[in-house]
Amino acid sequence: MVAASARRAAPPAGAAGKRTPGLRRDWRPPWPLDLHAVLAPHQRGPRDPAFQADPGGTIWRASHTPCGAGTIRLRRAGDVIEAEAWGPGAEWLLDGVPGLLGADDEPETFTPRHPIVGEQALRRPGLRIGRTGRVFEALVPAVMEQKVLSQEAWRAWGYLLRRFGEPAPGAPGLRVPPPPGVWARIPSWEWHRSGLEAVRARTIITAARAAGRLEEDPAEARLRSLPGIGVWTAAEIRQRAAGDPDAVSVGDYHLPGIVGWALAGRKVDDDGMLELLAPYAGHRHRVTRLLESSGSGPPRRGPRLPVRDYRSF
Repeated sequence: MVAASARRAAPPAGAAGKRTPGLRRDWRPPWPLDLHAVLAPHQRGPRDPAFQADPGGTIWRASHTPCGAGTIRLRRAGDVIEAEAWGPGAEWLLDGVPGLLGADDEPETFTPRHPIVGEQALRRPGLRIGRTGRVFEALVPAVMEQKVLSQEAWRAWGYLLRRFGEPAPGAPGLRVPPPPGVWARIPSWEWHRSGLEAVRARTIITAARAAGRLEEDPAEARLRSLPGIGVWTAAEIRQRAAGDPDAVSVGDYHLPGIVGWALAGRKVDDDGMLELLAPYAGHRHRVTRLLESSGSGPPRRGPRLPVRDYRSF
């Protein structure tokens, strides 16, 4: 577990005089841990203003916690994960390190039933399903990614965080995702400038007004009770915020093809995907993560979809 008391950390190398030392706690995971693989789902594109992965393996993440804005830096030093955090939310982020990195996950209850799944499980022993505990923060980019190319959603996410997110404590250049009240007050022209059309903007604004209830209970039924939140979006939220190893992204453009090709040697639709994943009940999201990492998938044919820009409409 995380050490009982936090201590002041020294400034990062080369940052003397540029960054105030943060609070630091070390955590020794009792199982293999692939730090990047566990945290990668929280990055929204290579230029995500709230997430940065350094070439050396250090990962930075900014978040608006229940205690306020915070930034956490995570890096491996041997078999220890060194965590350093800044801002009013620093203690909250440090307390959440084990959960963020999959301490509540139970991959030992998972049994591979296809050769490719077993092979990937052996190759990726450090892949765990972690949770952020921040439901609305996972909801916003998930809504942005509804039925569009990832590049479109990432563009909107980046624009709005740079426009309305505050500077991340202790991490020059990063931005903290705004709290729900700020999202609810973003004017229509700023949504348009971000490239997000009115339907998805309205979904985010409606969810912002119910954010308190969502944080208390992120059950799928409660998430889907909100206008504009369907099964795909609810699954994407639960995967990240609640660490749900069974939440399947039904309705995903690529996922049925990946699952069908890997497990049956053919393309399938959503119903076919769910049928193939049925033996993995309780771990269906875990299986899709393993299959996505395998590189298995049907050959792509035809032109790629163009990146749309609603700002010109």
